[in-house]
Parts: sequence; structure tokens; C-alpha cells
Amino acid sequence: MTTVTTKPQRVPGVASESLPLPGLRMRRIRSSKAMREMVRETHIRLEKLIYPLFVVEGKGFKKPISSMPGIHQQSIDEMLKEVEQVAESGLKSVLLFGIPQNKDTEASGAWAKDGIVQKATAAIKKHFPELLVVADTCLCEYMSHGHCGIVEEGQILNDRSLDILTRSAVSQAEAGADIIAPSDMMDGRIAAIRYALNNAGFSDIPIMAYSAKFASAFYGPFREAAESAPQFGDRTTYQMDPPNIREALREIELDIEEGADIVMVKPALPYLDVISQARAITRLPIAAYNVSGEYSMVKAAALNGWIDERRVVLESLTGIFRAGADIIITYHARDVAGWLASA
Repeated sequence: MTTVTTKPQRVPGVASESLPLPGLRMRRIRSSKAMREMVRETHIRLEKLIYPLFVVEGKGFKKPISSMPGIHQQSIDEMLKEVEQVAESGLKSVLLFGIPQNKDTEASGAWAKDGIVQKATAAIKKHFPELLVVADTCLCEYMSHGHCGIVEEGQILNDRSLDILTRSAVSQAEAGADIIAPSDMMDGRIAAIRYALNNAGFSDIPIMAYSAKFASAFYGPFREAAESAPQFGDRTTYQMDPPNIREALREIELDIEEGADIVMVKPALPYLDVISQARAITRLPIAAYNVSGEYSMVKAAALNGWIDERRVVLESLTGIFRAGADIIITYHARDVAGWLASA
């Protein structure tokens, strides 16, 4: 760091001894909007944002999610209308979550060829082939008990769950998914999925690993949206303990070793330190998930007139990028696209 010394200067109108004035004036580069924009270090770009969608069976169905204003559960035909608006706004990527008509203890809807995410993926790629489709690869929405793996005698079984996860990933790739995104937090699932994709002829499909996914209280609204709340217990035996950062970095390193192409930290705002330290240990792209609870709090405050929604959202996303994220999954994406277009 350079130390700047200044020669004392007289202050106009002050008759006493000369007072030192700063020689280096940082405010010079903040003097106008154009100047601030020219030296701006961090930017929000639409190609870096991924917009999540919740897809259900049926036709002509669009149901508002009460805890997430502006977000809906919708059938494929209704989803395609929104996807058209997404594409027209300049956004490049969507993330699909499926809510099946029937759930069971084997998550059969997650890997079925006619599963809801598989059908939604095929529909998007048919009508909007330029859009990137990220398929969330998890089991909780499809399991009757709401957990992310096979359950036996109250225990979530890690290794037996890998078989279902790999079948789901291959099925999603066959449907046309551009990116497979395992969010289950089972040990070894990145290696298992990479092996299965390669063997099925999908060696070019990247994996976006939910690497440091914490057992967070910020997921509440999502569980309404995805109808995925666990029917017993919680997810603390597989999702991460929020106080642990060294463990999070180890999870990220393991996923990289197993073949992840992109690593993720979830949630985003309470874990900016994790994003920052992840940036220091890898050159892989880092994604961050600006989760439902973060979204809903901003929306609720904005609806009550307590905050300037646009400023708060743009500042929050800028902070996530500044911490080291390359990609942000956010429910604010469509709003951001509109704001940037009108800026």
C-alpha cells in the first residue's frame, strides 16, 4: 500500500496555523454519474443471472406462491409464456424445479422419461433452443417423505441414494438439459453423476455442484413453492452446519476433485465470506444462490414501502458478485432485466 504524504496547506478563511489537507482526493472519481460508471469495478450482467422456475403437471395452471410475490407454480404451457418473456428480457438461463403429480419413496418422478422436469426441459429446448436449461438434480420434491435421499428406519441412506441421483441426471441430460445441478448434498454424488453422464454419452454436459449448501432457515418460502418440506426431522445430517467455513471449503475441494465444472454456495448473502474464500481456492466458476428467504424479505419490505426495492436488489446482487461469485441464481432476475433495460 502506497503512503501519500501531503504538504500542509492553508485553509481559506482560517487565520490559525496551516492545517494539512489531503493530496490524494478519492472523491474526484465520484464527482459525476458518468465518472462513477467509468471506474466501476463490479457489474451485474444478465448472462450471469439464472432465473428459477417451478413447473407442475397439467395445463392452464398458474398458482401464485403466497410467500414469494411474483413467483408461481405453473404448468408447462404457462411456463413457456414466461420463458418467452425471460428470453425477450435478455436473460440467458433458467433453473427448473419440478413438482410431480405423485410422490413415492423411490423418487420415480425424478428419473422418469416423462417426468415433469424432463418434459419442461424438452419444451423449452424446442421453442427456445438458445436458452440454457439448468436442471436441479435432487429428490426431495419427488419423495413422499420430503428428504433428499432414500430413507430406511428414519435414516437418510447416502450410497443407495446415489443410484437414483445418477439415473435422474442422465434422464435430464437425455431430455436436453444443458447443465446438471445436483443439490442433494450426498457424499460422492458428483463423481457418481460424472461417471454416469460419461458412460451415457454426455461427457460434454457440465455439472454445477451445490457444493457448500447450508442447512439454512432462509429456505422456508422455497419449501412452499416446491412442496418439499420434510415430513419428519430436518436436513442437518446432510446439509452443512451454518457456522462452518473450513468444512465448506473442503466440500468445495472434494466436488472439484470429483469433477464439478461449477461450484456453488447456498445461500448467498449470509455466506459472502464463504464465497470470498472459495474464490481464493479455485479458478472454477462460482455460483451463488440468492435464495427464497432473501428474496421474500426484500419483497415484503418493498411492498410495505420500507425500502427502495430496485436499489436494495441491485446492491445485494452487486455485493454477491463483489465477494467473488461469477453466476447468481436469483428470483429477482426478471426484475433486474427490466431495471437494467430502463437505466
